[in-house]
Amino acid sequence: MAEKKSARAKRGAEMAEQQTVTGGRFQASAEAKSTALMLRIVAGVLWAIAIGGEAFTIFWVLRQDPILLWLLIVMIVAIGAFALGGSFLWKKSNRYDPASEKDKFRFFVQNQLGVIITIIAFLPLIVMILMNKDLDGKQKGIAGAVAIVVAILVGVASADFNPPSVEQYSVETNVVEQLTGFNEVYYTKGGSVFHVCADVPDLKRSKEILSGTVEEAHAQNKDRLTKKWVSEAINNCGISVEQVDQVLAGVEGVTTTLDDDQFVTGEDGSIAVNSDVDKSPKTSATQAPEKESAEPQPVG
Repeated sequence: MAEKKSARAKRGAEMAEQQTVTGGRFQASAEAKSTALMLRIVAGVLWAIAIGGEAFTIFWVLRQDPILLWLLIVMIVAIGAFALGGSFLWKKSNRYDPASEKDKFRFFVQNQLGVIITIIAFLPLIVMILMNKDLDGKQKGIAGAVAIVVAILVGVASADFNPPSVEQYSVETNVVEQLTGFNEVYYTKGGSVFHVCADVPDLKRSKEILSGTVEEAHAQNKDRLTKKWVSEAINNCGISVEQVDQVLAGVEGVTTTLDDDQFVTGEDGSIAVNSDVDKSPKTSATQAPEKESAEPQPVG
Protein backbone atom coordinates (compact mmCIF):
# COMPACT_ATOMS: atom_id res chain seq x y z
CA MET A 1 0.00 0.00 0.00
CA ALA A 2 2.81 2.41 0.91
CA GLU A 3 4.55 1.68 -2.40
CA LYS A 4 1.32 2.35 -4.30
CA LYS A 5 0.82 5.70 -2.55
CA SER A 6 4.43 6.64 -3.19
CA ALA A 7 4.00 5.80 -6.87
CA ARG A 8 0.93 8.03 -7.01
CA ALA A 9 2.86 10.91 -5.48
CA LYS A 10 5.74 10.37 -7.89
CA ARG A 11 3.38 10.38 -10.85
CA GLY A 12 1.86 13.64 -9.60
CA ALA A 13 5.31 15.22 -9.42
CA GLU A 14 6.11 14.07 -12.97
CA MET A 15 2.87 15.57 -14.27
CA ALA A 16 3.61 18.82 -12.49
CA GLU A 17 6.93 19.02 -14.35
CA GLN A 18 5.07 18.63 -17.65
CA GLN A 19 2.56 21.42 -16.99
CA THR A 20 2.28 23.87 -14.12
CA VAL A 21 -1.26 24.91 -13.18
CA THR A 22 -0.69 27.30 -10.32
CA GLY A 23 -3.32 29.63 -11.77
CA GLY A 24 -3.94 33.28 -11.04
CA ARG A 25 -4.72 35.44 -8.06
CA PHE A 26 -8.36 36.16 -7.34
CA GLN A 27 -9.65 39.66 -8.01
CA ALA A 28 -13.20 40.65 -7.16
CA SER A 29 -15.27 41.68 -10.16
CA ALA A 30 -16.36 45.28 -10.61
CA GLU A 31 -19.93 44.26 -9.80
CA ALA A 32 -18.83 42.47 -6.62
CA LYS A 33 -16.75 45.45 -5.52
CA SER A 34 -19.72 47.75 -6.12
CA THR A 35 -22.01 45.51 -4.07
CA ALA A 36 -19.44 45.28 -1.28
CA LEU A 37 -19.04 49.05 -1.23
CA MET A 38 -22.79 49.60 -0.95
CA LEU A 39 -23.05 47.09 1.89
CA ARG A 40 -20.17 48.74 3.71
CA ILE A 41 -21.71 52.19 3.35
CA VAL A 42 -25.00 50.99 4.84
CA ALA A 43 -23.09 49.15 7.58
CA GLY A 44 -21.20 52.35 8.35
CA VAL A 45 -24.47 54.27 8.63
CA LEU A 46 -25.91 51.70 11.03
CA TRP A 47 -22.74 51.76 13.12
CA ALA A 48 -22.82 55.57 13.18
CA ILE A 49 -26.39 55.43 14.48
CA ALA A 50 -25.34 52.93 17.16
CA ILE A 51 -22.46 55.16 18.32
CA GLY A 52 -24.73 58.20 18.12
CA GLY A 53 -27.23 56.35 20.29
CA GLU A 54 -24.45 55.65 22.77
CA ALA A 55 -23.56 59.36 22.89
CA PHE A 56 -27.23 60.30 23.35
CA THR A 57 -27.54 57.80 26.18
CA ILE A 58 -24.41 59.03 27.95
CA PHE A 59 -24.97 62.76 27.55
CA TRP A 60 -28.75 62.94 27.83
CA VAL A 61 -30.43 59.82 29.24
CA LEU A 62 -27.88 59.41 32.06
CA ARG A 63 -28.17 63.11 32.97
CA GLN A 64 -31.91 63.15 33.54
CA ASP A 65 -33.30 63.59 37.03
CA PRO A 66 -34.59 61.05 37.69
CA ILE A 67 -33.01 58.69 35.18
CA LEU A 68 -35.65 56.60 33.42
CA LEU A 69 -34.46 53.02 33.73
CA TRP A 70 -36.82 51.77 31.03
CA LEU A 71 -35.52 54.36 28.55
CA LEU A 72 -31.95 53.43 29.40
CA ILE A 73 -32.66 49.75 28.69
CA VAL A 74 -34.48 50.60 25.45
CA MET A 75 -31.46 52.61 24.28
CA ILE A 76 -29.07 49.77 25.15
CA VAL A 77 -31.11 47.31 23.11
CA ALA A 78 -31.44 49.77 20.22
CA ILE A 79 -27.69 50.38 20.18
CA GLY A 80 -27.12 46.62 20.06
CA ALA A 81 -29.62 46.18 17.20
CA PHE A 82 -27.97 48.84 15.02
CA ALA A 83 -24.48 47.56 15.81
CA LEU A 84 -25.51 44.00 14.93
CA GLY A 85 -27.19 45.09 11.71
CA GLY A 86 -24.05 46.89 10.63
CA SER A 87 -21.88 43.89 11.47
CA PHE A 88 -24.11 41.54 9.49
CA LEU A 89 -23.86 43.72 6.38
CA TRP A 90 -20.11 44.21 6.84
CA LYS A 91 -19.49 40.46 7.03
CA LYS A 92 -21.65 40.04 3.94
CA SER A 93 -19.56 42.60 2.08
CA ASN A 94 -16.39 40.63 2.84
CA ARG A 95 -17.87 37.69 0.97
CA TYR A 96 -17.95 39.82 -2.16
CA ASP A 97 -14.59 41.51 -1.69
CA PRO A 98 -12.35 39.64 0.79
CA ALA A 99 -9.07 40.84 2.28
CA SER A 100 -5.70 39.21 1.74
CA GLU A 101 -4.09 37.17 4.50
CA LYS A 102 -0.69 38.57 3.53
CA ASP A 103 -1.53 41.86 5.26
CA LYS A 104 -2.34 40.36 8.65
CA PHE A 105 -3.32 43.64 10.32
CA ARG A 106 -5.74 44.67 7.58
CA PHE A 107 -7.08 41.12 7.34
CA PHE A 108 -7.86 41.12 11.06
CA VAL A 109 -9.40 44.58 11.12
CA GLN A 110 -11.50 44.07 8.00
CA ASN A 111 -12.93 40.79 9.23
CA GLN A 112 -13.37 41.70 12.90
CA LEU A 113 -14.42 45.34 12.51
CA GLY A 114 -17.88 44.49 13.84
CA VAL A 115 -16.35 43.38 17.15
CA ILE A 116 -14.26 46.54 17.33
CA ILE A 117 -17.31 48.73 16.71
CA THR A 118 -19.27 46.80 19.34
CA ILE A 119 -16.57 47.53 21.92
CA ILE A 120 -16.61 51.22 20.98
CA ALA A 121 -20.41 51.34 21.16
CA PHE A 122 -20.69 49.65 24.56
CA LEU A 123 -17.57 49.91 26.69
CA PRO A 124 -17.82 53.68 27.45
CA LEU A 125 -21.55 53.29 28.08
CA ILE A 126 -21.07 50.42 30.52
CA VAL A 127 -18.40 52.40 32.39
CA MET A 128 -20.65 55.47 32.60
CA ILE A 129 -23.56 53.39 33.88
CA LEU A 130 -21.48 51.80 36.62
CA MET A 131 -19.97 55.15 37.65
CA ASN A 132 -23.22 57.12 37.55
CA LYS A 133 -24.05 58.65 40.94
CA ASP A 134 -27.74 59.14 40.15
CA LEU A 135 -28.44 55.43 39.78
CA ASP A 136 -28.86 53.34 42.93
CA GLY A 137 -27.21 49.95 43.29
CA LYS A 138 -30.19 48.00 41.97
CA GLN A 139 -30.56 50.22 38.91
CA LYS A 140 -26.85 49.96 38.16
CA GLY A 141 -27.05 46.20 38.50
CA ILE A 142 -29.98 45.91 36.09
CA ALA A 143 -28.76 48.40 33.49
CA GLY A 144 -25.16 47.23 33.71
CA ALA A 145 -26.13 43.58 33.36
CA VAL A 146 -28.35 44.30 30.35
CA ALA A 147 -25.60 46.34 28.68
CA ILE A 148 -22.95 43.67 29.30
CA VAL A 149 -25.16 40.83 28.06
CA VAL A 150 -26.20 42.73 24.92
CA ALA A 151 -22.59 43.72 24.23
CA ILE A 152 -21.39 40.12 24.54
CA LEU A 153 -24.16 38.75 22.33
CA VAL A 154 -23.60 41.38 19.65
CA GLY A 155 -19.83 40.99 19.86
CA VAL A 156 -19.95 37.23 19.39
CA ALA A 157 -22.46 37.54 16.53
CA SER A 158 -20.28 40.22 14.91
CA ALA A 159 -17.11 38.12 14.98
CA ASP A 160 -16.17 36.23 11.82
CA PHE A 161 -14.75 32.89 12.96
CA ASN A 162 -14.18 31.68 9.39
CA PRO A 163 -13.26 34.81 7.44
CA PRO A 164 -12.89 34.60 3.66
CA SER A 165 -9.63 35.61 2.01
CA VAL A 166 -8.21 36.39 -1.41
CA GLU A 167 -5.94 33.37 -1.03
CA GLN A 168 -8.83 31.00 -0.35
CA TYR A 169 -10.80 32.25 -3.34
CA SER A 170 -7.68 31.99 -5.52
CA VAL A 171 -6.96 28.37 -4.65
CA GLU A 172 -10.59 27.30 -5.02
CA THR A 173 -10.97 29.07 -8.36
CA ASN A 174 -7.74 27.59 -9.71
CA VAL A 175 -8.76 24.09 -8.63
CA VAL A 176 -12.20 24.32 -10.23
CA GLU A 177 -10.96 25.87 -13.47
CA GLN A 178 -8.15 23.34 -13.89
CA LEU A 179 -10.45 20.41 -13.14
CA THR A 180 -13.40 21.39 -15.32
CA GLY A 181 -12.18 24.14 -17.63
CA PHE A 182 -14.75 26.57 -16.23
CA ASN A 183 -15.20 28.66 -13.11
CA GLU A 184 -18.50 27.06 -12.20
CA VAL A 185 -19.47 25.27 -9.00
CA TYR A 186 -22.67 23.71 -7.68
CA TYR A 187 -24.45 24.04 -4.36
CA THR A 188 -27.82 24.02 -2.63
CA LYS A 189 -29.72 26.90 -1.11
CA GLY A 190 -29.37 25.60 2.45
CA GLY A 191 -25.87 24.13 2.21
CA SER A 192 -22.64 25.78 3.27
CA VAL A 193 -20.16 24.21 0.81
CA PHE A 194 -19.98 23.93 -2.97
CA HIS A 195 -18.91 21.18 -5.37
CA VAL A 196 -17.13 20.83 -8.72
CA CYS A 197 -20.07 19.13 -10.45
CA ALA A 198 -23.79 18.57 -9.99
CA ASP A 199 -23.66 14.76 -9.93
CA VAL A 200 -22.33 14.27 -6.41
CA PRO A 201 -24.50 12.36 -3.90
CA ASP A 202 -24.73 15.31 -1.48
CA LEU A 203 -26.41 17.46 -4.14
CA LYS A 204 -28.66 14.74 -5.52
CA ARG A 205 -30.48 14.66 -2.19
CA SER A 206 -31.69 18.20 -2.85
CA LYS A 207 -34.67 19.14 -5.01
CA GLU A 208 -32.91 22.26 -6.34
CA ILE A 209 -29.27 22.54 -7.37
CA LEU A 210 -27.83 26.01 -7.93
CA SER A 211 -24.67 26.98 -9.80
CA GLY A 212 -22.35 29.94 -10.14
CA THR A 213 -18.72 31.02 -9.97
CA VAL A 214 -16.63 30.49 -6.84
CA GLU A 215 -17.11 34.18 -6.08
CA GLU A 216 -20.89 33.91 -6.50
CA ALA A 217 -21.02 30.82 -4.30
CA HIS A 218 -19.28 32.66 -1.48
CA ALA A 219 -21.64 35.61 -1.97
CA GLN A 220 -24.46 33.12 -1.33
CA ASN A 221 -22.89 32.31 2.07
CA LYS A 222 -21.17 29.11 0.98
CA ASP A 223 -18.07 28.86 3.18
CA ARG A 224 -15.77 26.82 0.96
CA LEU A 225 -15.20 24.15 -1.63
CA THR A 226 -16.04 20.71 -0.26
CA LYS A 227 -12.96 19.12 1.29
CA LYS A 228 -13.68 15.83 -0.43
CA TRP A 229 -13.59 17.25 -3.96
CA VAL A 230 -10.87 14.79 -5.01
CA SER A 231 -13.04 11.72 -4.43
CA GLU A 232 -16.10 13.47 -5.88
CA ALA A 233 -14.20 14.53 -9.01
CA ILE A 234 -12.98 11.00 -9.68
CA ASN A 235 -16.01 9.00 -8.62
CA ASN A 236 -18.89 11.28 -9.61
CA CYS A 237 -17.73 13.97 -12.03
CA GLY A 238 -15.99 11.88 -14.67
CA ILE A 239 -12.58 13.46 -14.08
CA SER A 240 -9.58 11.17 -14.44
CA VAL A 241 -7.14 10.38 -11.67
CA GLU A 242 -4.36 11.69 -13.90
CA GLN A 243 -6.04 15.07 -14.26
CA VAL A 244 -6.68 15.32 -10.52
CA ASP A 245 -3.04 14.38 -9.87
CA GLN A 246 -1.98 17.21 -12.15
CA VAL A 247 -4.08 19.72 -10.22
CA LEU A 248 -2.85 18.43 -6.85
CA ALA A 249 0.74 18.68 -8.00
CA GLY A 250 0.44 22.08 -9.63
CA VAL A 251 -2.04 24.33 -7.79
CA GLU A 252 -0.29 26.25 -5.04
CA GLY A 253 -1.90 25.82 -1.62
CA VAL A 254 -4.19 23.04 -2.83
CA THR A 255 -3.96 21.05 0.41
CA THR A 256 -5.82 23.82 2.26
CA THR A 257 -8.94 22.76 0.37
CA LEU A 258 -8.72 19.07 1.26
CA ASP A 259 -9.22 16.60 4.07
CA ASP A 260 -6.04 14.66 4.87
CA ASP A 261 -7.45 11.39 3.54
CA GLN A 262 -7.91 12.81 0.03
CA PHE A 263 -4.22 13.01 -0.91
CA VAL A 264 -0.81 11.52 -0.19
CA THR A 265 2.54 13.26 0.03
CA GLY A 266 5.67 11.68 -1.40
CA GLU A 267 9.11 11.70 0.19
CA ASP A 268 10.07 14.57 -2.11
CA GLY A 269 7.04 16.61 -0.99
CA SER A 270 5.00 15.92 -4.13
CA ILE A 271 1.23 15.49 -3.78
CA ALA A 272 -1.07 13.02 -5.51
CA VAL A 273 -4.44 11.30 -5.17
CA ASN A 274 -4.77 8.91 -2.26
CA SER A 275 -5.52 5.56 -3.88
CA ASP A 276 -8.15 4.87 -1.20
CA VAL A 277 -10.47 7.51 -2.70
CA ASP A 278 -10.18 6.08 -6.22
CA LYS A 279 -13.24 3.86 -6.03
CA SER A 280 -16.12 3.08 -8.31
CA PRO A 281 -19.13 5.46 -8.36
CA LYS A 282 -21.22 2.80 -6.64
CA THR A 283 -18.86 2.67 -3.70
CA SER A 284 -18.60 6.45 -3.40
CA ALA A 285 -22.36 6.81 -3.28
CA THR A 286 -22.35 5.03 0.03
CA GLN A 287 -19.94 7.48 1.62
CA ALA A 288 -21.22 9.63 4.46
CA PRO A 289 -22.42 13.02 3.17
CA GLU A 290 -20.63 16.20 4.14
CA LYS A 291 -22.85 17.46 6.92
CA GLU A 292 -23.07 21.12 5.94
CA SER A 293 -23.78 20.55 2.27
CA ALA A 294 -26.72 18.21 2.51
CA GLU A 295 -30.34 19.31 2.74
CA PRO A 296 -33.04 17.22 4.41
CA GLN A 297 -35.50 15.57 2.10
CA PRO A 298 -39.15 16.62 2.51
CA VAL A 299 -41.35 14.15 4.30
CA GLY A 300 -43.76 12.34 2.04
